[in-house]
Parts: sequence; structure tokens; C-alpha cells
Amino acid sequence: MDIKARITEQTAQLEAQWAADERWAGITRTYSAEDVVRLRGSVVPECTIARLGAERLWRLLTQGGYVSALGALTGGQAVQMVKAGLQAIYLSGWQVAADANLAGATYPDQSLYPANSVPQVVRRLNNALTRADQIDWAEGRNGTDWLAPIVADAEAGFGGALNAYELMRAMIEAGAAGVHFEDQLAAEKKCGHLGGKVLVPTSQFVRTLTAARLAADVHNVPTVLVARTDALSATLLTSDVDEADQRFVSGERTSEGFYRVADGLDSAIARGLAYAPYADVVWFETSTPDLGQAKEFAQAMHEKHPRKVLAYNCSPSFNWKKALSDEDIASFQQQLGGWGYRFQFITLAGFHSLNAGMFELARGYRDRGMSAYVDLQQREFALEREGYTATKHQREVGAGYFDQVMQAVSGGESSTLALRGSTEEAQFTQT
Repeated sequence: MDIKARITEQTAQLEAQWAADERWAGITRTYSAEDVVRLRGSVVPECTIARLGAERLWRLLTQGGYVSALGALTGGQAVQMVKAGLQAIYLSGWQVAADANLAGATYPDQSLYPANSVPQVVRRLNNALTRADQIDWAEGRNGTDWLAPIVADAEAGFGGALNAYELMRAMIEAGAAGVHFEDQLAAEKKCGHLGGKVLVPTSQFVRTLTAARLAADVHNVPTVLVARTDALSATLLTSDVDEADQRFVSGERTSEGFYRVADGLDSAIARGLAYAPYADVVWFETSTPDLGQAKEFAQAMHEKHPRKVLAYNCSPSFNWKKALSDEDIASFQQQLGGWGYRFQFITLAGFHSLNAGMFELARGYRDRGMSAYVDLQQREFALEREGYTATKHQREVGAGYFDQVMQAVSGGESSTLALRGSTEEAQFTQT
């Protein structure tokens, strides 16, 4: 069969798939199936982890209650999250900027790090989860679905539509199940809880989402695409060219040439509604844990898009005890889940957990020496009753797994096995 015939056949198959698959109900594409097929090339590499993760994430978001996730900073943290029972993992660009980027620098959340940093951390998390799966499989354990879907931060796309396309491609190849983009200007991107945020026109962000969806379609992976709006607290706009934005433009200009716009809930709702046809999930970024705002946003979204999945950042930037009572904090996520916020996450959980834990240990070690470390070890022993296994750190990272590799290579006669005769084998009981 010649190329033209193959393209025609594959185009018809893709058109039929889009039309029949409930997964794509309510999703708008501004490009054709033929565009996708022509961009794929003759061979489409299989992105197995990304595909399985995307399919699982979508099931979780649409077939049950809300999905709660924590932001992982390291592969080890991702493993512990899954071991503790979480079903998904969030990967924050903030955390990558702070302590996990390819520049090896410490940055604020302003897109200062190399654009391929987050895909590399996605790969690192999936590698750690894959190793945990291999260890359990080799030991005959079962019951843990290790490859939890990762929702990764693409920030404002690190540029225009082509940058978004390439970044989405890299995320998928690294195994991301979901990816989110935000409607800020990439060159001025800020953390959602910093000042000075500059929005791009609504239509420009739709192009960003379209580019990301196109990349997923070209890779033949149903990546969960998340659109985040920062309009609740952003007061600047690059251009007034889009009619959808004009009712929020004040007419004033800044020294950089940006337009001043009215922030607030009405602006956030307008943008959320505009993005909904192009995204699987809409993320409402807020300044405080305000249930009233969250409910109003959800009602406005579902009035026009009844089935649209919503996301909410349960941010460490909020002073939770100052904003809410203990009772409201305890029921906060259940309330959000009832309004359709099916993906809820603590972005910087890894950063705060890692730093607070090490500070406490270091302070105790300074004052009490080994007694402080032994207290930590005893807490680990106690956690073993609940499934914790990292007390035996050699086994946790695969020493036993590679012993099995060596035994297979040597026909079962290796004299250099790592765990045999180790202090871990002698001093730590099996769980």
C-alpha cells in the first residue's frame, strides 16, 4: 500500500475513533484527523507508561470520587506515596525550580530553569516506581499498582504554540499521564501565589491547549490535558486583541506596555468557560481556600459543561488554620469533590515534608546525637506494621533484585550476592 492510501486509511480509523469513543465527548479539535496522521510519520513509537497512566487517570477522575495527590520531589517520595495508598502523583514545576532542575540551581517559580527539566523528573519518578514494581514482582508480592499516573506541570509552555507542542511531546515520552498548562505569559510566568502575573489573550491560550492536544494525538496517547486559569488574581494582559477579554480591560497601560485588567471571579469564570471545550480538566487557581468561590466557579462551569472535570490546588501557600476552622479543614476536600473538583492536590508537599523532616532530625542530632537518629529508626520500625519497608534501605532500592539478576547470570552459583551476609540481613527482620 502506498503512502497516500495508508494516510487515507489511518485518517478514517482516527475519525471513527474520535466519533465513537466516549473519552472525547465534548472535546473540540481545530485540526483534522488527517493533520494528525500526516504528522505521525510511518512509525509511531509506543509510549506505554504514558498511555496506561492516562487511561487510569481518566478512569479515576470520571468513575468515582475525587482523586487526592501530593507533589513529589524525588523518586523515593513517589514510591512512598504509592506504598501509602495514594492513587496519583502531582509533579510541580515550583518544586523542580526549587530543587530538581537540570541547571542544578535553586530558582523561584518563574520558568527560569531549562524547559526539559520537568520531563526529566517525570522520567525519574517513573523509573523509581518501575523499580519498586520490579522488586515486588521478583519477590512474589502483589496488590500494589506501582505505576501511579503522574500529572506534570508544563507551566505557561515556555514560549508559544510550538514550544507547548514540543514540551507536551517530551512529557508524554517521559511517561506523564496528565499535563497542565496555565494562561500566563511564559516570559513573565509567576507562581500562582506571587504578584505580577501577566495573562495572554484567551485565544492565544486556546492555541496553547490545541498544540498540546495535537502532540498527544500525534503520539496516539489520550493524555489528560489540564487548563489552568490565573485570572482570579492576575491584573495584567499582553494585548486587548481578543474580544473575549475586552470587558475586563481598563484601558490603562503599564511601563512595559501591558494592559491593566480587572481580576476576580468573573474573569476566572469567563476564561474557564472558554478553555473547557479544549481541555479535559479545568483548574481554578485561587488565592485562599474559599469554598464560596469554588462553588460559584463550579456552578458556572457545569451550567454550560455539565460533565467537565475540575481541579483544585490545596496550596501550602494558604494559611489554612487562619482561613478555616478545624471542622471546615476536615471536610474541605469532600465539599470540593461534591462540586466536581475531582483532582485535588498539595503542590509542594514534597518540598515541605523533606525540609521539615530534615530540619527536625538535624536539630535533634545536634542536641542529642545518635538518640535522635534512633528515634527516627524506631518510628520506621513502627510504620512497618502499616506497610512501610524503607527501613531496609538496601532492599528498598533493589539490592535483592540485582542479586536475582546475578543468580540468573551465574546459573544460581554466584558467591558475590549483596544481601547475603549483609548487616541488613543480619539485623533487620523480614516484613
